[in-house]
Amino acid sequence: MKNNLQSSVLVAMDMGAHSFRAMAAEFTDNGLLRVLGVEESSQKSCVDHGVIDNTGDAGFMINQILKLLGNRIRVNNIHSTFLCAGGRTVKVVPVCASRDQVRKRPITSTLLDDMEKECKDKIEKKYPEVQVLDLVPYFYKLDGVEQDNAPNIGQEAMLVESHFMAFVGRREYGERIKGSFDRSTVQMERSYARPDALLNALASDQDMQQGCAILDLGAQTSTISVFKGTQYLDVQVVPLGGYDITEAITNRLGIPMVYAEHLKCNYGFAMPDVVQTNQRYMVKGVNGQQVPITTCQLAGEISKKLDEIIAPLIETLNKYANRIKVLYVTGGGAMLQGIIEYIQQHTTVSVEYGSHAPWLVANTSDLYYMPRYSSLVGTLMLGAAYRAKHPPKPYKKNKPLIDKFTETTLQIFTTSELVDNHENTINQEDNDKK
Repeated sequence: MKNNLQSSVLVAMDMGAHSFRAMAAEFTDNGLLRVLGVEESSQKSCVDHGVIDNTGDAGFMINQILKLLGNRIRVNNIHSTFLCAGGRTVKVVPVCASRDQVRKRPITSTLLDDMEKECKDKIEKKYPEVQVLDLVPYFYKLDGVEQDNAPNIGQEAMLVESHFMAFVGRREYGERIKGSFDRSTVQMERSYARPDALLNALASDQDMQQGCAILDLGAQTSTISVFKGTQYLDVQVVPLGGYDITEAITNRLGIPMVYAEHLKCNYGFAMPDVVQTNQRYMVKGVNGQQVPITTCQLAGEISKKLDEIIAPLIETLNKYANRIKVLYVTGGGAMLQGIIEYIQQHTTVSVEYGSHAPWLVANTSDLYYMPRYSSLVGTLMLGAAYRAKHPPKPYKKNKPLIDKFTETTLQIFTTSELVDNHENTINQEDNDKK
């Protein structure tokens, strides 16, 4: 085994509704990803609805999954990773900053960086209970004129406005993520919001210039992101997803969750109109009796819950229908039969399945083309861009928890108290000898 991870290899982790998954990959000379391996944690008790319940258990989970990944790709130690985060607690808040340069002057990278930092500080000062997880460009204005693209360095303007979409979570959410990595032996280089990771994985440069949207149908959260040029037009998060569809089937048809999930994944359709053969199934109900269920009946229950989940997201999409060309659908919900036809009935925007396949080398295993890995591919791409500007620092191993506890305990005493205790011990030993 290699002793350390080669610098050309990147590792990304995705914190899902109940667990972590990780991917290791390397970029080829032509800019494509060669996936080296993927692992997913088996322990699911410390993450609930995308929120960490226990930082100690989560730290153990992070170590466990990356150790398994290291074994798979034959690397002894994986020291750092990029993180993709989402979940029900994540919200989107617009924020802006402006600079009056008095007269037309060149725009500098320092100016834009300062405005971005001001926006982050402004959010966290106004809402002390939240923490900014990621900050992405919304739009820019130069001398009152809105720009489709980020301003070029050297471009001149007197009044510069930077508008951002801030992905925020409860401060406790961010602190628990940090605490989990502190309790592990792994360093988190940078975290990204899932919508931004998916955009980088699924949209081409042409899509971005013409305008596109991404609908992420997750287990417990559904998100739509609308993008044009180099900026977000809108982002909306609905705290409902595939889990809620399964729960609705359970409640309406009176069958256990495990059977409802099996029916949804294997025989479910987004609406009755796309069902070709109306089959009949006998399923053991919660009361122990056999419950007859038809494919159309199942599709009807799924469609009702989809209406609740999709309606506000499609409303957001349709506000920008004349500015964008395509909507890509991804996430676990994208696997539902007839989902494209269902969504297309509600919008004039062209609806397609999102795919990160163009970023993978030709001989990639079929497993890695699944929608569940799109966020990891996007996180690796963002991580590569970050790594190009910020070379990794020398590895500094996190101190074991027992060492941190010892240090904290020693800090309870002042230096003089420790000296006094030492002198008392010596005096007591002298008295004992006498």
